[in-house]
Amino acid sequence: MAESFTTTNRFFDNKNYPRGFSRHGDFTIKEAQLLERYGFAFNELDLGKREPATEEEQQFVSVCRGEREPATDAERVWTKYVTRIKRPKRFHTLSGGKPQVEGAEDYTDSDD
Repeated sequence: MAESFTTTNRFFDNKNYPRGFSRHGDFTIKEAQLLERYGFAFNELDLGKREPATEEEQQFVSVCRGEREPATDAERVWTKYVTRIKRPKRFHTLSGGKPQVEGAEDYTDSDD
């Protein structure tokens, strides 16, 4: 990755990962480091704000467009990140039981 994904900016996502990528539990330490170090470049390439300068960056862009499967660590971690931030938020319950559908079990359909 010597010439690819060069940037002087660190990448942070305070909206989705306010405590940092490594402290959230979605990413390994290596993945978190890749995101912090190269995520700014990944994001600019993904959004089309930056033209790919190397073949590695061109392949990265084709992964972002869905034209090929991720093959490198950079492609895999960016795909994982984008998937994580686009997924719907999960509901957490305090009871630990199954979510109850209101009125589902009170109703009986018999007029004997």
